[in-house]
Amino acid sequence: MKRFMAVVSYDGSDFYGYQIQKDLRTVQGTLENALKQIFKQETTVVAAGRTDTGVHAYGQVVAFNCPIDIDSESMKNALNANLPSDVYVRKVLPVASNFHPRFQAKRRIYHYYIHNSPQTNIFIRKYAWWFPYEIDISRMRQAALFLEGEHDFTSFKKREAQDNRSNVRTIYRIRIIRLRSSIILTRIEGISFLRRMVRNIVGTLIKVGVGEWEPKRVKEILLKKDRSEAAATAPPHGLYLYSVEF
Repeated sequence: MKRFMAVVSYDGSDFYGYQIQKDLRTVQGTLENALKQIFKQETTVVAAGRTDTGVHAYGQVVAFNCPIDIDSESMKNALNANLPSDVYVRKVLPVASNFHPRFQAKRRIYHYYIHNSPQTNIFIRKYAWWFPYEIDISRMRQAALFLEGEHDFTSFKKREAQDNRSNVRTIYRIRIIRLRSSIILTRIEGISFLRRMVRNIVGTLIKVGVGEWEPKRVKEILLKKDRSEAAATAPPHGLYLYSVEF
């Protein structure tokens, strides 16, 4: 049986996240429904990461087994013919039978977009966080340096029941760029991330950017390993799983 990897983009606005949930519209459920139409049987799809409700993706990577004789390009076309307009398969490639995008990923890159303008733009309201107050991105860059490298990111994970999994993660690089006068991009590259970690980092960096906190406070928050020390979570609609590297 063949196994394929697919690079998928989706608008997360009308999805209850990636992971399949009973009676809710999810990205995984939508992909599996499309494959059922093609293969005439149930097929499980595994992904490189589970995005939350409202979070988008440009380069999510998924994998699935293929029980029929079909080439990569035809598989891509068949998927897109059976998917709704808010999901698009950009590429399909054959992979080894044991390929798993979650466990074999070497780098994940997330983009977070902020619309930094006194006036909102209703046409991008689902795709960037409108933040009307002045932001000093040089201060944000100073603070972001404290987060690069391997650290315990307990202060930046979602509040949830304790488990035995490690909260140690590695961030390779954080870049903060003003793309245009009103759009700020925060690009975070790492091996893997805790749930809501990227959005919690962005929320905290904004506190620094508006002058409420000094950049060095981010290092103090990191060392305290206490979620209550960090800022509120940034909204989901500004976040994109941009790419996954293997």
